[in-house]
Amino acid sequence: MAEHHFHLKAEWPGGRNSEGFIDAGNLKTKISIPKEMDGPGIGTNPDEMLLGAAATCYIITLAAMIERANLPLKEMALESEGIVDVTNGVFTYKKIIHRPTVSLTEEATEKDYELIGKLIQKAEKSCMISRAIQGNVEIELQESIL
Repeated sequence: MAEHHFHLKAEWPGGRNSEGFIDAGNLKTKISIPKEMDGPGIGTNPDEMLLGAAATCYIITLAAMIERANLPLKEMALESEGIVDVTNGVFTYKKIIHRPTVSLTEEATEKDYELIGKLIQKAEKSCMISRAIQGNVEIELQESIL
């Protein structure tokens, strides 16, 4: 069994409304509580990072599946939205909505279009981050196939 280890160092100088810094290799950025949660809104925050992890994992997984299936991909894009619920002062990451747009070339067959629809669904269930948050954060797909 192979294991991959990822490391992150965080600096946080003070209280709730301070700004910190994270260094995770290729990810180096300031961090703070977002303005929407009455923070300073400097750099990124855990909410954006969870959304980013889920979105990048999903689109990379989908791209790999499309490549393995030899589908005639023209282009692909993704918009994702994270929804955080605040009830009685408790913050809960409720839902992530992925909105992939996949366009196939003119050579695509009806069978190719059927397969891409299946892969769009399968990629969400196969993505490592989706599996990690399964049962805690709802994930919804609103795909557009062109």
